[in-house]
Amino acid sequence: DNYVQSTVRHPMQDLAGHIRALGLATARIGVEMENYYYSAKAHAVLAGELPDATLADATALVNWQRLIKSDEEIAFIRNAAKISEKVVTTAIERAEPGLRKNDLVADIFHAAISGVGDLWGDYPAIVPLTPSGIDATAAHLTWNGAPMKAGEATFFELSGCYRRYHAPLCRTVFLGTPPQEMREAEKAQIEGIAAGLDAARAGNRTCDIANAFMGVLKKYGIHREGRMGYPIGLSYPPDWGERTASIRSEDETVLEPGMVFHFMPALWMESWGLETTETILITESGPAQPFCTVERKLFVKG
Repeated sequence: DNYVQSTVRHPMQDLAGHIRALGLATARIGVEMENYYYSAKAHAVLAGELPDATLADATALVNWQRLIKSDEEIAFIRNAAKISEKVVTTAIERAEPGLRKNDLVADIFHAAISGVGDLWGDYPAIVPLTPSGIDATAAHLTWNGAPMKAGEATFFELSGCYRRYHAPLCRTVFLGTPPQEMREAEKAQIEGIAAGLDAARAGNRTCDIANAFMGVLKKYGIHREGRMGYPIGLSYPPDWGERTASIRSEDETVLEPGMVFHFMPALWMESWGLETTETILITESGPAQPFCTVERKLFVKG
């Protein structure tokens, strides 16, 4: 306890003592320089305490080893997916004009933590992402106390969490009659996701998934580049992604059975957003399998 918020001592001093006791004071030691919790102060203290050691950047070394999930991990993700289905369905069913967004998010949290049957829910690594209208043109926006409005789309990017394993899922709800351009985008997005899933086969690469999706969008006259997904599994805040491979045209990571990705080819347009995503499993043969079964479409209410 005397290390907590101390200005005269640091936990890395204690860690360095254990390293010296193991006879590793002159060893080559891997540290994660690009890590949320390994601070600049932590690195400086560790380096000062171990002047004869070589501290090498080993960012994401462990996460790359986590890329292929065990059968037990996949079972936990399936449990998380059941909770994901519940929270997304709750959001779809509750969304209506006049409902304050924070009240809707309260229902989402209740659904997430209460879980499904004997599957209790843990807190997810990312809070509910629930932007509406013009706010839905950007990713990763949360909620406020404003009432939901007719004539706006809201996407709900959510995840159940079971024993720290996640299965992100997103669907979009439109209150009222969606514009024709959104309907066309919906058609392109759904067709593109199907093409991406078909390309997500063992032996192919992550870029093949992205290129398959973009190929469909190009046919519809929609331009979409950038990242469209990432590996997921066990995680704590602030991110459920593993920060290794990416589903994007420049990434050539070879797909192997047991890999799990959040495939999220969202469309963020000038005045609205349309996000439909799936957590998918790379299988021994055939296309990737989504973990969730919520219908893939734009949900229209009213």
